[in-house]
Amino acid sequence: GINAEYGVRERRLLKELQDITTNVTTFTVELVNDNLFEWHVKLHTVDKDSSLAEGMRQNNITYILLNMSFPDNFPFAPPFVRVVAPIVEGGYVLDGGALCLELLTPTGWTAAYTVEAIVTQVGSALIKGNAKIAKDGRKFTLKAAQASYKSLIKTHEKYGWVTPPKAEG
Repeated sequence: GINAEYGVRERRLLKELQDITTNVTTFTVELVNDNLFEWHVKLHTVDKDSSLAEGMRQNNITYILLNMSFPDNFPFAPPFVRVVAPIVEGGYVLDGGALCLELLTPTGWTAAYTVEAIVTQVGSALIKGNAKIAKDGRKFTLKAAQASYKSLIKTHEKYGWVTPPKAEG
């Protein structure tokens, strides 16, 4: 069959895409320019009592848009995940929309994490970190997100991870 030609990354992502399309209601996925290795994830459901949900209601924002790109060696390395819109402050979101989450780093990642698990973790980090919708009209960019992520990795390689402990995830 056609699947025999696919590598591990392709098979894994096709399966995940199928699972999400069939079973998941809290978020939806679209391929960016039909590219299996870059996804737009629309997180529709966040804790309704949170300040983030409140801000979303006030601003008529129906979802948090995440961008996920999967490296050549996925699932053995984590995808790069960033918040595209709206601009949020706090919630472990760094400059440019990069995310300060251990599971998205080479040391915290395991191949067992599914996209669903990642999106769930991002959702709870936003709530736990008390994310709010920023009022200042700046934009998150890929370049800024990559820079933040690089310095995040450096810092944590040096000092380790203090928060949030893995057990909470």
